[in-house]
Amino acid sequence: MLSGLGEYCYRQPMQQELEVRRPQARRIAAGEGWQVSEFVCHLGPDDKPFEEQHEEVSIAAVLAGSFHYRSPAGRALLYPGAFLLGNAGACFTCGHEHARGDRCIAFHFDNELFCEIAASSAGSHRFRFPASMLPATSVPAPVIAEAEAAAAGRAMVEERVIALLEAVLARFSTAAPPIPDPKPIDRRRIGATLRYIEQNFDRSLSLAELASIAGMSRYHFLRTFRRALGTTPYRLVQDMRLRRAALALATTDEPVAAIAFAAGFGDLSTFNARFRTLFGNTPSVFRSQRPRRSSVRASTFASS
Repeated sequence: MLSGLGEYCYRQPMQQELEVRRPQARRIAAGEGWQVSEFVCHLGPDDKPFEEQHEEVSIAAVLAGSFHYRSPAGRALLYPGAFLLGNAGACFTCGHEHARGDRCIAFHFDNELFCEIAASSAGSHRFRFPASMLPATSVPAPVIAEAEAAAAGRAMVEERVIALLEAVLARFSTAAPPIPDPKPIDRRRIGATLRYIEQNFDRSLSLAELASIAGMSRYHFLRTFRRALGTTPYRLVQDMRLRRAALALATTDEPVAAIAFAAGFGDLSTFNARFRTLFGNTPSVFRSQRPRRSSVRASTFASS
């Protein structure tokens, strides 16, 4: 266990102003042994991280913002598209050293359901996540698109929730090296670049421009970014654009061409090709396979 975690696991922050900015949860969907919630956090660099505890197994897709996550499984810089991993009972902290706020969709699984799926997908019902995060490139893109669509109000069926857990567990069936925790100075630099990318990913971003934001040479920035996040700046920008398009396809009736241009793609053929590479289907087929709200009966929904 990382030094210091657990000592204050059950204490709650006392400051009233901090309570207002703490992550606010909104339940999106729930079923037997699982639930899905949206968490919006407004904490920032002036707020000291405090300890919390994962009551159940947690997998959270980061939709916006970046933050530093610390758990017994390790430390990681989380960014849009990445997945936070939490073992049941584990204490953790989230710090917003370099930016204010984030937004995540969290999937929680009780012990019985998790053990059953882990026995099949990970080879042991006693499986515990050996890492604190998965980079965006590790989980199939449709899984992330499902999470974003759920946050936008589209129904989430139980089969898709289970598929997400299976996809995450399958990632650990291979002996891939963990993502190393970047040095504090590199966290600050990469964090600043992530904020810049989030605000500008719908336009052309050169490696030189991003490196200047980080205050690094192009080569050093590319190497540091790739080592810290498990992906490249170009790949991250493309994935953000395509996830925005996938969300629009799943939740609106806008023409495909209009969605492509709004996401930052200059021509439809390039958009179609890259969308198919990432999601496994053309935009039109992807849209046709998304269940509409009225057709879903498998889950119980509630909102706070």
